[in-house]
Amino acid sequence: MKLNAWFFGALVTFAASAVPIAEGSFLSSCHVSGFDERVECGMLSVPEDYANPDGKRIDIHVVRVPAVASAKEHDPLLFLAGGPGQAATELVAQMAYVFRDVRRTRDLIFIDQRGTGKSNPLQCPNDDLELVYAHLAVADEELDLTGEIVRCAGELEANFQAYTTRNAVRDFDAVRAALGYSQFNLYGGSYGTRTGLAYLRDFPDSVRVAVLDGLAPPQVKIGLFGTSSQHAFEKMLADCEIQTACANAFPNLRDRYRTLVDSLQNQPITLQLRDPRSYRLANVRMTANRLNQMMFPALYSPRMRQMLPLVISEAAAGNYIPLTGLVGSFEQEPMLYLGLTLSVVCQEDIPRITDEERETEARSTFMGNMMLSNFERMCAGWPVVANEEPIDQPVVSDIPTLLLSGGLDPVTPPAWGELTATTLSASQHYVAAAGGHTIASHTCANRLVAQFIQDPNSTIDPSCLAETPELPYLLNVNASGM
Repeated sequence: MKLNAWFFGALVTFAASAVPIAEGSFLSSCHVSGFDERVECGMLSVPEDYANPDGKRIDIHVVRVPAVASAKEHDPLLFLAGGPGQAATELVAQMAYVFRDVRRTRDLIFIDQRGTGKSNPLQCPNDDLELVYAHLAVADEELDLTGEIVRCAGELEANFQAYTTRNAVRDFDAVRAALGYSQFNLYGGSYGTRTGLAYLRDFPDSVRVAVLDGLAPPQVKIGLFGTSSQHAFEKMLADCEIQTACANAFPNLRDRYRTLVDSLQNQPITLQLRDPRSYRLANVRMTANRLNQMMFPALYSPRMRQMLPLVISEAAAGNYIPLTGLVGSFEQEPMLYLGLTLSVVCQEDIPRITDEERETEARSTFMGNMMLSNFERMCAGWPVVANEEPIDQPVVSDIPTLLLSGGLDPVTPPAWGELTATTLSASQHYVAAAGGHTIASHTCANRLVAQFIQDPNSTIDPSCLAETPELPYLLNVNASGM
């Protein structure tokens, strides 16, 4: 089943010297998609259910990108992917570039979290494109999401209850031991910060230092993004009003957006739009909810955020082509392995949400409670029950930890970083005011990460974060203003 990335949203988050593979290692030389150099890949067998170690086993997929230096350090950097539902090994090329300074002296380790990538993937089988396009012609709220998810679960073979954050961390530490490392350095982005915190909690002796970027500590609940997304959207509108060129190009943008939303709420419209990639014509039922869902992912990235005033202005004038360009392609494969997303969220987060929090979501003026509603409809069809472990306890640790946040982040605001820091006695928290979601990918923070990992006792100078420019807005379809 294909569900477009904008449909439900998530925390979503990018020539070596020859190094001999250690004797007895389960890794062997290989290539991964998008990365020119040879790396090392392998599978490690672990129990699907750690409470039943003699029962079914699953294979965990691991990729090691060797350090450039032959005289390397013996504590690699483990990359913890976001989502929940991203596959770490599908991000090797991007992350090897982001952490190129770290890689000079340290291996980079990528592990597909159980349920993603090649680690017993829980991905709903793809329907044909005819059904994808049929879904576009129906308002999101009219789709039988619960029924779709029931059918998906029925086509997968797994004990979904065993696909948890805690079991993922157990897998990661089993990989560490199998590769012969005494400790990992951690980098986690978005949901990867939650797995990073779980690693600090459950295996403190296995972690040298941790870097957590775009904090989602266990005290908060994935699915409650109404307040943070509204703040990020309002900030975008306010910034356009402040920037003279944007204000002149799009006068009264806030009012035009509100008029557009009110119109679509009162009378949704059916549009004929072409897929930007295949150029296939599609009937799209445009509602206020769908408009906002299609714009929401652009708030994650400062570069995509640049396009929103133009997208809003053109849509208000009846031209939705820039909006489809923002989305990319209706036919694109989802970035998240949905079965893992639901296995985590439906047992660790959604059961903890209160009626008061639902009411707060409903009052937010941008996304409202649509994301929460979509999660709850999907969770109603996913066969897990609330996790009995204490999910929401703050993680207490004295391991050196660098916390990073983006001031424009629509899903993991800096306040969540501050909340996390209260129980991490050796932590330091820095914010890039003009940064989006997971700032190591688009600010100087990757250099701070390298410095911190090299010497966690050094004094970090975060001043370069303040130099991150707030990008100007796109003023017309010819890219004027950029």
